[in-house]
Amino acid sequence: MARLAVNIDHIATLRQARGGAEPDPVAAAALAELAGAEGIIVHLREDRRHIQDRDLRLLKETVKTKLNLEMAATEEMIRIARETKPYMATLVPEKRRELTTEGGLDVAGQKEHVSRTVGSLHEAGILVSLFVDAEPDQIQAAKDTGADFVEIHTGHYAEVRNDEEADRLFDKIVAGVKAAANLGLRVNLGHGLNYVNIKRFAGLMEVEEYSIGHNIISRAVLVGLERAVRDMAELVRSL
Repeated sequence: MARLAVNIDHIATLRQARGGAEPDPVAAAALAELAGAEGIIVHLREDRRHIQDRDLRLLKETVKTKLNLEMAATEEMIRIARETKPYMATLVPEKRRELTTEGGLDVAGQKEHVSRTVGSLHEAGILVSLFVDAEPDQIQAAKDTGADFVEIHTGHYAEVRNDEEADRLFDKIVAGVKAAANLGLRVNLGHGLNYVNIKRFAGLMEVEEYSIGHNIISRAVLVGLERAVRDMAELVRSL
């Protein structure tokens, strides 16, 4: 049975819009867990545009399920991860001017650096996932680095409005999931998923966890965080 992990970055985005203290992503994480989330995800960006170092420290102390730190493979973030010791670190690409993560990490093009990062995080007892596109060379490279998981990027599938292209991208993701599992990698999916497009993944048993943030927080503005998380958690468990 698949799990739901909730990304709470955009709770922090709302807080940072005023530079104040609320809404507090730490409180949001607790509510999300009570509503059925089985993991909490935060992306500590270099520019600290939403999640702050304080949030990560407190979440490490208060999250009752599994804390997943999304991070760039930089010296600063490796140091922070090794000090904080989240349950898992997910290595993602990061560009200063992007609104959100735009695609998977180029593991094949920087395999030596990624391998060193994976090793350093493993030394601290942290599981490592690599956020990758559903490309055979990237999935094989992820395996070669010694990573435990891949999180396959679903953003392009989620954003496309042409049915034929959506079918093609969906089939590509499924092929990537199966290829990763055949290599012995554990598999998560994430980016751009919502209450409608996630239903298509029903029956894809290799997927352990769905990472969803923006769509849940967007719905929470209208119906409340507890209901938004509960509805998605029930949907994920039914896949």
